[in-house]
Amino acid sequence: MGKHTSSLVTKAKILRTVASSTAIETGVSVQKIERQLKKNQAQAKAVGLAS
Repeated sequence: MGKHTSSLVTKAKILRTVASSTAIETGVSVQKIERQLKKNQAQAKAVGLAS
């Protein structure tokens, strides 16, 4: 049998994947998109959910 390595999917990896995919489609830099995604995520956490 071959060697099996498990790759862990993290939020950071998902964020990077979304940013790079969007960068390819839009021509905007990956870093700029990552910053915007992180900013939006922080703002969403600050707002919270309505009870």
